[in-house]
Amino acid sequence: MNKIAVVGPIPRDTIITYKNETIKKYGCASHPAIALAKLMEDKGEVILISHVHKKDHQPVLDLFAPYKNLNTSGIDSSGDRGTVIELRFLDQNNRLEKQTAFMDPILPKDVAPYLDAQAFVFVPITDFEISLSTLQYIKKNSDGIIIFDAHGPTTALNINGNRQRKFWIDKDEWLPYIDILKMNLEESQCCWFKNEYPLEEMGNYDETSTAHLDDFAEDVLNKGVKILYVTLDSRGCVAYFKKEGKILKEWINSLPVDNVIDTTGCGDSFAGGLAFGFTFYGDPVTAAKYANTLGALRTQGKTYEVFKNLEETNAIIDQNYS
Repeated sequence: MNKIAVVGPIPRDTIITYKNETIKKYGCASHPAIALAKLMEDKGEVILISHVHKKDHQPVLDLFAPYKNLNTSGIDSSGDRGTVIELRFLDQNNRLEKQTAFMDPILPKDVAPYLDAQAFVFVPITDFEISLSTLQYIKKNSDGIIIFDAHGPTTALNINGNRQRKFWIDKDEWLPYIDILKMNLEESQCCWFKNEYPLEEMGNYDETSTAHLDDFAEDVLNKGVKILYVTLDSRGCVAYFKKEGKILKEWINSLPVDNVIDTTGCGDSFAGGLAFGFTFYGDPVTAAKYANTLGALRTQGKTYEVFKNLEETNAIIDQNYS
């Protein structure tokens, strides 16, 4: 049986959309876990590994109960430490984030029972949630591929609960233990930093700046990562990987979306699509098509009904990528 483990927080989210609507739900790892459970209905098991508050444990189990192939034995509330977040969107893509509770990090003992998974999808949202020792432990004891979202290590939390972008200064320590690295353009700029910045450049995100990507990708691939994906919002994503010693670059178009309702969890859903694509096809472009599709579907509503089964998802892919 194919098994995919989704590892990360299940935050109790309050989301104020850019249309001033309020949505309350459990987020982050919930998105790829449910998306994968629907895709893998009769094809395998999804394992969710997380830490939650005691009062959230049963509601979280109730959320996942309809998905019979979703294994929730890795959800632990013994430490009574979970994640609580408020997201206030300024526009379709930009938001203010405040975090008022913090889960215990995922450690090797948390993943130890699930080392037979074909893929581990790490979707941290803050820099303390995944221990480097956990990736090292999986690399040493499992054949599963490690898919890692850079949103966590490029996000910090200050003492006022405000979540802020940060440079991933120690990324070179992590890269040898990551097979597939996924990030958005802003996060890529937080990973490819200069020796010194003029003050006026500090903290300025340029959504048009992609000139660094080729050099950044070469550095990442030379340090152990097998495939790098950088998402570019409506432009789709770009994948970098080596073939016969040469670095290849593939652009994969996004799916057209007419009405964006809620973009929360799009990156997490994208990571889940990568896991499905690599587990069942082993091809970077095919995996990106599933990733783009799950990310686009996530924008289409407030609930998890936006995700489709495999037949419906394949029909969307065929329609948009034929």
